[in-house]
Amino acid sequence: MRVRQLAALLGFAIAAGAVAPASAAQDLMQVWQAALSRDPIYAAARASYRAGLEKEPQARAGLLPAVGAEITGGYNETRSSRGFGVAYDRGRGTWDLVLTQPLFDWARWQNYEQSRLVTADTEVQLQQAYQSLLLRVAEAYFNVLSAQDALAATEAEKAAVAGQLEAAKRNFELGNATVTDTYEAQARYELVEAEELRLQNQVEVRRDELARIIGAAPGALAELPPAVQLPAPTPARLNDWSVQAESSNLDVLRAQLQTRIAARGIEIARSGHYPTLALRAASGTSSDAVMDSSATAPGKPINNSIGVVLSIPLYSGGGVSSQVTEQVQLEQKARHDFETARRQAIQAAREYYTGVITGLARIRALEAGEKSSRAAVEANRTGYEVGVRINLDVLNAQQQLYATQRDLALARYGTVLSGLRLKAASGILAESDLEAINRLLREPR
Repeated sequence: MRVRQLAALLGFAIAAGAVAPASAAQDLMQVWQAALSRDPIYAAARASYRAGLEKEPQARAGLLPAVGAEITGGYNETRSSRGFGVAYDRGRGTWDLVLTQPLFDWARWQNYEQSRLVTADTEVQLQQAYQSLLLRVAEAYFNVLSAQDALAATEAEKAAVAGQLEAAKRNFELGNATVTDTYEAQARYELVEAEELRLQNQVEVRRDELARIIGAAPGALAELPPAVQLPAPTPARLNDWSVQAESSNLDVLRAQLQTRIAARGIEIARSGHYPTLALRAASGTSSDAVMDSSATAPGKPINNSIGVVLSIPLYSGGGVSSQVTEQVQLEQKARHDFETARRQAIQAAREYYTGVITGLARIRALEAGEKSSRAAVEANRTGYEVGVRINLDVLNAQQQLYATQRDLALARYGTVLSGLRLKAASGILAESDLEAINRLLREPR
């Protein structure tokens, strides 16, 4: 009885597994979440960010009291100038506990202010790595889809050419066409087959590029439907995007910070001419210390001292002046780098904005061209069947149709990526932008 029940349960489980729906395809957000936790480049950026945060407490430590223990050991000998006879001969050890508190040290203050700017620069670098990951994920994802679409169009073209080859062979056998039609179709079939092999390899390469980011081989990917309406840039004014990029582009922000860091470097170099003032307190004893005979307490004496130390630099061989000149030139370099970054940000915003606008117009033109190409294929095929068109006309019309399909797919994915790059150039690219694109995707056909 138990055997029958187990057999029935096993049969039911097998049947249920047979009718279970296939696992859903990975969408863009699932790929993004995998990349966020597994991409080694972004993980390295996070580690670099955490390391950079330690610059500020390190610089702050130079402004706080420092306590240390000093232990020295030595041998002292005193000789007479006549005969060099030894007058004093003894080893000596000292133990001191020393506290030092800087009261005025311009270099340390400026180093602390510079460290705060370095920390801010580290934060911008992490934002750059985050935006770079967003773009790399989107590019790798849509590169896979683009390669798959190109392969699908080529496979469809191969099937169409194969059908035309069979028709040419039949017509030749019936005496309705010359052998030239067969040769032309055969040559076209072999060329398409070679292109198919290249595109199959391209699909694997693109999938490997995506796997390198997410740390695992991707499954089936959700696709961008052919008829989906891609969004236009908002706001729809080029000048608005240029102004946004000029003020918020992350490269521009970093260049601004580098200029301020370089300005602090000038102050640090100039501090080599300034005096320093520090509080010093010490408490200790030595091995040869002896209590005064009038003292009532037994044991070794402990010497305590407190005071201020003023250090005034007089001459350093021209080193400080050279360092100041070096830092001034580095600050000038940072200013020029800032201007370069500003101009590049404006140019990038203009390029990607026009890329989106032109891409949308090109998509509409290619969609119309695809319809016309389909009609041309049917017309040429009908004309071939009735003898008013030759086989080469049909092959050329088919080639034009599938080339248009491949160009249309490239235009759609390129427009999507241009929109993301536009936001990255403006410093506002975020995860929500991937979510908006992800809502357009559907299960693969």
